[in-house]
Amino acid sequence: MKYIYGKNDLTLSRAQENCYLLTNGLGGFSSCTMAGSVSRNDHAFLMACVQAPNCRVNMVHRLEETLATEGEALPLSSQQFADGSEENGLKALTSFSFEDYPRWFYQIGGVEIVKSVGMKQGENTAAVVYEITNRSRKRCTLKVRPFLQFTPKGTDLEKDQEFALMDGFVRSADYELYFKGNGTFEKLPLTYQEYYYAYDDCDGRRATGRAAANHCWTMEAAPGACVRLELVYSTAPVTDSAAEVLADTERERKKLAEQAGFADPNASVLAKAAGQFISYRASTGQDTILAGYPFFEDWGRDTMIALAGCCISTRRYKQAKSILRTFMNYQRKGLMPNLFPEGGKEPMYNTVDAALLFVNSMYLYCEKARDTRFLKEAYPAMKEVIRWYREGTDFAIHMDEDGLICAGNGLDQVTWMDVRVGEILPTPRHGKPVEINAYWYNALKIMELYAPKVGEDGAPYGELAQKVRRSFNEQFWMEDKHCLRDVISGTKSDEQIRCNQIWAVSLPFAVLDRERELEVVDTVFEKLYTPYGLRTLEETDPEFHPFYGGEMIERDLAYHQGTVWTFPLGGYYLAYLKVHDYSEDAKQTVRCQLEVMEAALREGCIGQLPEIYDGENPTRSKGCFAQAWSVGEILRVYEALEA
Repeated sequence: MKYIYGKNDLTLSRAQENCYLLTNGLGGFSSCTMAGSVSRNDHAFLMACVQAPNCRVNMVHRLEETLATEGEALPLSSQQFADGSEENGLKALTSFSFEDYPRWFYQIGGVEIVKSVGMKQGENTAAVVYEITNRSRKRCTLKVRPFLQFTPKGTDLEKDQEFALMDGFVRSADYELYFKGNGTFEKLPLTYQEYYYAYDDCDGRRATGRAAANHCWTMEAAPGACVRLELVYSTAPVTDSAAEVLADTERERKKLAEQAGFADPNASVLAKAAGQFISYRASTGQDTILAGYPFFEDWGRDTMIALAGCCISTRRYKQAKSILRTFMNYQRKGLMPNLFPEGGKEPMYNTVDAALLFVNSMYLYCEKARDTRFLKEAYPAMKEVIRWYREGTDFAIHMDEDGLICAGNGLDQVTWMDVRVGEILPTPRHGKPVEINAYWYNALKIMELYAPKVGEDGAPYGELAQKVRRSFNEQFWMEDKHCLRDVISGTKSDEQIRCNQIWAVSLPFAVLDRERELEVVDTVFEKLYTPYGLRTLEETDPEFHPFYGGEMIERDLAYHQGTVWTFPLGGYYLAYLKVHDYSEDAKQTVRCQLEVMEAALREGCIGQLPEIYDGENPTRSKGCFAQAWSVGEILRVYEALEA
């Protein structure tokens, strides 16, 4: 699907609302706005990753582009600067499109320019191609000046940082940037620009930053001529032409859609989006899933939630096995890592759900891929999860006498609602969280099913599962509210109506009877549903926060207190289909409600789904502009509709 934006979309404020994202399978990316500007300090034409997948360095921050015709120079690029001034090339920008890579279409004084950007898979290489058609009667010259940072992602360039321009590369701060172009190269005195980051400012992040330029490229076009300026920038000596990088970008993205095989055009877009989160991890030698761009790294919980849609629904079984095998190798005391080792550090295991979701992911993988051999390889790790959760492990994770799982103590936050602000826990869910115990029941049922396949007795797992089911229904069900408690802790927060209960219905094995499942689905729809996600807390709750923004403390306090999250919407739709037996009427209802996803895919990061929206009125994406579990969970819905 091609997304096209015309002049009515190209005011500076509207054009900076949307950006593109290209990734390289190493954690590096290219992402700027459709105005061609950087509106976040994390935007970059080339954000390299020097150690996959999290050691990112902002190498080329932006490209300044100017077209000169007989003494008159007009900008093509746009940018807001720290002093309040603006570079406004939007007057010349007639349209922007994105399908497999971004394209800008300019027209100025009879000269047409089409700009295209690509990124090479497996390399820290970004390329740009300018196709110049001079239909005027004047000679014109396109000038491109790359502005560099050579600083770790999220940090600012200091003015005493030196840049050495060598033959074919720039060296600074122990990094090297190689380049190749077919235009006229010119060395320039070192020049700085100070930027204003509108989208960081509104979230209380660093509002300004700088970059430096020390060279430029030019390409002349005589009247009536058609010429191309091709530039490639890379952290390694350049071997491919810019045209080859573009072709690689298009080929790899089309391959993702073809492999997934979805009929729905939005699902095909999401299949391409899913591939952008899968990355190589150098420290493990295996694949991983990055939680979101531009902020997040690879986390265990996010990976286990995103894997089902991003790998299994898209038939990327090899990557799914690689990721699952990594978790098995790093299992400790029944837990799976929430944060993998980086720079020699030990993994962090502060999550109660990742290990249980690992068992569920194994089930989803084995049922789809029919991979009995891998089941036998993974079964000991699955068995360890159950053993340690029964006997007790770190972070106060243990099975109570009633068969339910308890987790969390002190200031530890071990569910996905994990914000901690100093000594404040906005969502303290210590005790027995509802989704954790739904995961636990499912894990036991999966073990009951798979134990005989490896020559073991599954009956003990089934017996414990029945005990868990009885306790779950007795303790979590609220007859007066027609739904489930969020947690059992003996505090007032237990009966808050939250989205976590939807997973008790959407999971493969039913911990509730059908009548209660229907009531949960209807209550979630009534209290929490929006077209772009589920609210994390109902609006009438005194602790509800309608708006997400401002300084970090304000954002953290709102994060799980009403803010709309996209990924639980997948669980809602899967639950809705399940309780209506996947009938054609139910499928049609979900298809109609999913139609608005096309609008979500056009806003924010084009062709991606975001992390969150405001709780009261979810009109604009916030947080990470591209989120793995959002994409993955909605992909699972499309898969169910087409099954």
